[in-house]
Amino acid sequence: MNAMFNLNSSYTLNQAQIEDYQKNGHLFLGGLASEDEISFYRDKVSDLVNKFNTETRDLKDRDTYGRAFLQVFNLWRKCEITRNFVLAKRFARVAAELMQVEHVRIYHDQALFKEPGGGHTPWHQDQYYWPLDTEKTVTMWMPLVDITSDMGIMSFVSGTHKLGYLAEEKISDKSEEFFNHFVNSHDYPVTSVAMARAGDATFHSGWTLHNAPGNKSDLPREVMTIIYYADGTRVLTPDNENRKNDLETWLVGLKPGELAESELNPLVY
Repeated sequence: MNAMFNLNSSYTLNQAQIEDYQKNGHLFLGGLASEDEISFYRDKVSDLVNKFNTETRDLKDRDTYGRAFLQVFNLWRKCEITRNFVLAKRFARVAAELMQVEHVRIYHDQALFKEPGGGHTPWHQDQYYWPLDTEKTVTMWMPLVDITSDMGIMSFVSGTHKLGYLAEEKISDKSEEFFNHFVNSHDYPVTSVAMARAGDATFHSGWTLHNAPGNKSDLPREVMTIIYYADGTRVLTPDNENRKNDLETWLVGLKPGELAESELNPLVY
């Protein structure tokens, strides 16, 4: 592969950016991947989403979660090109520096394609789903195409990562209602950006409350995400059905208390 597309070169963070992430629980980074790099990887990601997507129902026939996006998981195991993207040291190093840890593993990756006319993504906390006994988790969210505000750019509730588990609510109409009330009754600022170019990225903590509006455009909102956690993390005893399912799916063969180091969780930095 052409060296310019290996994504192992460094992206320099300054101390102010790291401090902003530690304070707010999220950070926007411009140009984490170049236009040429993202164009190269986007073609293969799109091919794999078309190949492995199993959702065939019309939008009107799906529930709120189903209308929010098409999902394809663990693209790093589907071909060498997407493996190079997901396991890229450039991205993993940023994750490690933001979390202030020496080494990180991946939990899983997923392509999230919000179709034209696709619905909103309700307020939620990602780590509600993850049986990981650590606060050191972060998700990279990278658009593969230029995205405007009418296509579904995420909003974050700054500072909520410090509150931990706010409610036992999966992504649903109920989580939207519950967390809307939380946001409206507290003073935590809600932050977003008006536009994100292909190769820009946001990073957010596993406990940071976030959502995204629906896609009102005629184009799909194409995004890749990668979830990282600190090396040395142990498996948490699942306390809800979603964490139980995640344990069986993403931490294969592991039991609570063991190191979170299954074959699906390679050390990437």
